[in-house]
Amino acid sequence: MEKCKKKKREINNPEKNLIGEIQFADQKQEFSKRPSKIGRRSLSRSISQSSTDSYSSAASYTDSSDDETSPRDKQQKNSKGNGDFCIKNIKQADFGRREIEIAEQEMPALMALRKRAQGEKPLAGAKVVGCTHITAQTAVLMETLSALGAQCRWAACNIYSTQNEVAAALAEGGFSVFAWKGESEDDFWWCIDRCVNVEGWQPNMILDDGGDLTHWIYKKYPNMFKKIKGIVEESVTGVHRLYQLSKAGKLCVPAMNVNDSVTKQKFDNLYCCRESILDGLKRTTDVMFGGKQVVVCGYGEVGKGCCAALKAMGSIVYVTEIDPICALQACMDGFRLVKLNEVIRQVDIVITCTGNKNVVVREHLDRMKNGCIVCNMGHSNTEIDVASLRTPELTWERVRSQVDHVIWPDGKRIVLLAEGRLLNLSCSTVPTFVLSITATTQALALIELYNAPEGRYKQDVYLLPKKMDEYVASLHLPTFDAHLTELTDEQAKYLGLNKNGPFKPNYYR
Repeated sequence: MEKCKKKKREINNPEKNLIGEIQFADQKQEFSKRPSKIGRRSLSRSISQSSTDSYSSAASYTDSSDDETSPRDKQQKNSKGNGDFCIKNIKQADFGRREIEIAEQEMPALMALRKRAQGEKPLAGAKVVGCTHITAQTAVLMETLSALGAQCRWAACNIYSTQNEVAAALAEGGFSVFAWKGESEDDFWWCIDRCVNVEGWQPNMILDDGGDLTHWIYKKYPNMFKKIKGIVEESVTGVHRLYQLSKAGKLCVPAMNVNDSVTKQKFDNLYCCRESILDGLKRTTDVMFGGKQVVVCGYGEVGKGCCAALKAMGSIVYVTEIDPICALQACMDGFRLVKLNEVIRQVDIVITCTGNKNVVVREHLDRMKNGCIVCNMGHSNTEIDVASLRTPELTWERVRSQVDHVIWPDGKRIVLLAEGRLLNLSCSTVPTFVLSITATTQALALIELYNAPEGRYKQDVYLLPKKMDEYVASLHLPTFDAHLTELTDEQAKYLGLNKNGPFKPNYYR
C-alpha cells in the first residue's frame, strides 16, 4: 500500500492537524469463533431481550414464536425468492414500509435529490457497503442511493439500534441487509463480514459510522482497497480511527470526514441529542428531571444538546471537560464545571458524551449513590467501563428492555442503560428531520468522492467545502417556509463574497 501524507486536508485549503492516536479496541471475539447453537442463543438473550420485549416502546414488532431461533439459523427468503439478507423476521416488512414512508415526509432533501436524479444517475456503477444504524431514516438514505444508481449492502453499527421491521422492509425491497436488534458481538462481526465477503460483488465505496466496517476490511480484506474509491465516515470515533490510519501511513484511499461538516456537527450532534436524550431516559426509567442533579461528561455539540434539554426541564446540571474552550462555554451557559470525583456521590444521573474511553470507571461506579442512572450518548461503548461490573460480587438484574440494575453486596444498585451503548438509538428513536441533514451530507460526500477525477483527492482525510454544507442547508429551508435574504451587488463587493456563496470560509466550524 502506498504511504499517505500525515496531515489533514480541507478541500482547496490544506492545513495541518495534530490528532492523537486512538487505538482500535481489541476485538474479544471474531465471527469465525462462532459459539455453539445453544450458546449463541443464550448469549444473545443475556445481552439484550429488547428484540423480544413487546412492552418497550422502542422495540421492534416481533413474532413471539420466533424468539428462540437466531436469524443466522433460519432459511430466509423475501416474496421474490431472494435470500441475500439476514434479519429477524421478513413478515414485519409491511410495518417497516409504513415507518419508512413516514420518515420520507421528514427528509425533504433526500427526496429532492431523488427527483433531481431522475434524469441522471450520479452513483451509477457505485457499490456501496454501509455500516450504520439501521433505522427508518437510514432506509430513506439507502433507497435514495439506489435511486441515484448505487448498489448497497448494509450492516448495523450498533447491536441494539436496528429497527427489525425496517430491516425487513429493506430486505423485501431487494436490499442485502444483515442486522437485527439484540445481536451478540459474534453476530455483529459476522453481519459485517457477510456484507463484505460475497462472491461476485466487491464494494467500491464505504459508508461507515464508527469505523468498524473500515477496520474489518483493513484487517481481513486489505486487497479490497485497490478498487475502493473512498470512505465516508460520520462519527467522532470513526474519524479518530481514520486519522490514526493516516498518521500511521496506512490510509490508502481518500476519506471524507462528515462528522466535522457544519451540517453534521451543528445540527445532528446538537439538536438531535437535545431532543433524544430526554426521550431515551423517559422511556427506560420514567424519571422526573425537575430537581435532579445530573453530570454530563463532555461539552462538545452532543454535550451542549443534552445540557440544554436537562436544564430546560429543571435539572441541576454539572459538566466535566478537558478542553478549556468547551469548559468556558459551559461556564458561560450557566453550568457548573467540576471534576467527576467531586460530584459522583451526589448526582442522580451520569451521562457520557466524549467519544473517549474509561470516562466512568469502577471507582466512580462504586461511589455512586443508590439508584443513580448511568448512560452514554457517545457512539462508542467504551466510555463507561461496563466490563468492570461483570464480577462475581455484583448482581445483574434485567428489569425491562435495555435497563439493568447492577446490585452491590450492601444492596446499593445503579441503573445502567443499554449496557453503556448509545442511549438514544438503543432505547428510543431520534428526530427524523435532523437526520435528513446528516444523511444528505453523506449522500453528497459519496457522490463527490465517487465522481471525482483521478488525482483530485489523495490518500488523506478531507472535509466537505462550505458550498456543499450551504447547499444541504438550503434544501431544508422550504420546510419552514423560510425566505433567504439576497446580497445586493454593493453588499457582496463590500464583504468580498460571491452573491451565491459560500458565505463562510472553509475553516469555519
